[in-house]
Amino acid sequence: MLTWLHRIFRRRESIPDTADARGAAGERLAADVLRRRHGYRIVARNWRNPGNRREEIDLVCRDREALVFVEVKTRPADALVRGFLAVDRRKQRALRRAIRAYLRLLRRRPRAYRLDVVEVTTDGTAPPEVLLIQNVPLFRRGRRGAG
Repeated sequence: MLTWLHRIFRRRESIPDTADARGAAGERLAADVLRRRHGYRIVARNWRNPGNRREEIDLVCRDREALVFVEVKTRPADALVRGFLAVDRRKQRALRRAIRAYLRLLRRRPRAYRLDVVEVTTDGTAPPEVLLIQNVPLFRRGRRGAG
């Protein structure tokens, strides 16, 4: 009985080697951590703008009253650029467009919304590390966001 329990608790989610598979596994792990540790409710996964299918939001969540748009970046531990830094100006522009499109499709606009970034880092041997960076600045000051 104890060995069975020990095996369950030692079980780790392994992150595959290909970039697409690694990204999908990282998004699943991020959604699980957001739900379990932080109490987020997942509203949508991999939402794409119907008007421009290239614009994607990895996760759309609810954190109490706030609507949270989450960008997940999965990286190997020895990556040259951390996940948070990979959300550069180009990616921010794409996220702004996708968020605006998502908000336009809602019947009622949320009172508060924000962008969070989740970094999933793995070295292949230890369990992946998940870091949540909340309220990443995406819109210019003085603007509510998705005008």
